[in-house]
Amino acid sequence: MTEEIFDVCDAEDHVIGQAPRSVVHRDKLLHRAVHVFVFNSQEELLVQVRSVTKDEFPLCYTSSASGHLCTGEDYLEAAQRELEEEIGLVAPLEFMGKFSASEEFAWEHTVLYRVRSDQEPRPDPVEISAMLRFSMPDLLQHLTEQPAKFSPPFRKLVEWHAKTNP
Repeated sequence: MTEEIFDVCDAEDHVIGQAPRSVVHRDKLLHRAVHVFVFNSQEELLVQVRSVTKDEFPLCYTSSASGHLCTGEDYLEAAQRELEEEIGLVAPLEFMGKFSASEEFAWEHTVLYRVRSDQEPRPDPVEISAMLRFSMPDLLQHLTEQPAKFSPPFRKLVEWHAKTNP
């Protein structure tokens, strides 16, 4: 299998080159990612447990769907692709916010989208070990009690979402 090639970005999220995934992660080069929060009609957030085979944050809680942008791909295209590839959903995406690359965001310029859907997800077993639903209060309590169980970008996104969407 060919290694993914990512766009490498500057601090303002302008593409300045490309590099293989392993190099981008090893050298902590700035690159791009998307996260999608899927809420059901009971306002529960669908959370995935990352597969043990993931190269970063294995077995940690993370967004309903997330992933890197392919070279030349825009944020919305990547979010739609990841939502369908990882959990088998196709739904309208609502832009929530954009966050600058930093250590807390795993050196990724990150865009967060939200989906409202009661469709049952069909998780990709290569990507995802388990899927759980949490109310935001329960998720925030769990995050406070066991922060190491959450990928760092997901921690930041949950905290931001809780503050901006009470």
